[in-house]
Amino acid sequence: MIPLSVLDLAPVVAGSDAAHALRNTLDLAQHAERLGFKRYWLAEHHNMPGIASAATSVVIGYVAAGTERIRVGSGGVMLPNHSPLVIAEQFGTLESLYPGRIDLGLGRAPGTDQRTMHALRRDQGGADTFPQDVADLIALFRDAEPGQAIRAVPGTGLHVPVWLLGSSLYSAQLAAAMGLPFAFASHFAPDQLLDAMQLYRKGFQPSDSLGAPYAIAAVSIVAADTDLEAQRLFTSLQQQFIALQRGRPIMLQPPVDDMCAIWTPRERFGVEHTLRLAIVGGPDTVRRKLAEFRSITQADELIVTANVHDHEARKRSYEIVAEVGGLVSDDDSRPTSARMRRHTSLT
Repeated sequence: MIPLSVLDLAPVVAGSDAAHALRNTLDLAQHAERLGFKRYWLAEHHNMPGIASAATSVVIGYVAAGTERIRVGSGGVMLPNHSPLVIAEQFGTLESLYPGRIDLGLGRAPGTDQRTMHALRRDQGGADTFPQDVADLIALFRDAEPGQAIRAVPGTGLHVPVWLLGSSLYSAQLAAAMGLPFAFASHFAPDQLLDAMQLYRKGFQPSDSLGAPYAIAAVSIVAADTDLEAQRLFTSLQQQFIALQRGRPIMLQPPVDDMCAIWTPRERFGVEHTLRLAIVGGPDTVRRKLAEFRSITQADELIVTANVHDHEARKRSYEIVAEVGGLVSDDDSRPTSARMRRHTSLT
């Protein structure tokens, strides 16, 4: 059974607000913990009206405080937006509060547009120093050296696990060279997935952090009780990607019955290409496509994102993933809410 994890963008749905989105994030994390998911990661994005996880370390603390066992971390922190020392202190604090449960995933992109990047007060060329920033950050988590002038307090000596995240071959090669675990963002960047996985495994150099390569592949999954219902729920994500193509990010919209009135043929081609690895369907469809995705990628772990407008439908999507992925073995282990909904539908 391959480990399954959750990637949450803390979606702000149309007609609601960030406060409600964050409460839903905690509820989903508690749900994922009960279902047996391994980790729960949150992503840093800025100036996005449909994403509430900009202050990623703060949200991680909120989720970790409301859960007991599931690992909680970033998928990821966009390191060019921050100094390594600040991130070491933030995640050192999280590790001190929730020992053995914190992951630090690092990305190279700013997670926003150019003007917002400048508003974050980081140098536009920050990505050029990314390898050194990663090395500096890892060093701040190691045991202190005699006479070491700068320490992360808390942070030094806590050995917080550091992951590299990416959507290109660059991050795969860097993760391999540094001997770090790697996660590929195939949920929105499918083109180089297989090449990145191959480069990472072929070039991996063992390190103090990791003795053998360990790769996660991210995948969008929208699951429902029927294929037709799942396809309808999926239209919310499709609308979000259209808005990104147009340069006008939006809140997560309600699903629609027909996308033809919303996108142009060119936009449809772009969205379908970007989301072509998404798994959408009922339990049998998801089971089959999930097995195919794992077989193709040979990933050590899969991390699932599900941008679904209705929160209960989103929870149900993760229940189905847990069931078909072997985390939930029978009806008795399903959450009470799911059993009650199924019983009601049969009476």
